[in-house]
Amino acid sequence: MSSTPRITPCLWFDTQAEDAANFYTGIFKNSRITNIGRYGEAGKEQHGRPPGSVMIVVFELDSQSFT
Repeated sequence: MSSTPRITPCLWFDTQAEDAANFYTGIFKNSRITNIGRYGEAGKEQHGRPPGSVMIVVFELDSQSFT
């Protein structure tokens, strides 16, 4: 097999991941948000985030994936 492994960079935004992904996909061509995971009601005592708030955003900038 000759496929080259790809690295997926992980950017950390404590509470503004969705805003950051929208910003980056808005300025780079051929970009899109591919997934947004949100916190649910379960486990809120542990994670301390309100249900519905963003946990993770996966997006692509010109075919390069970011988390």
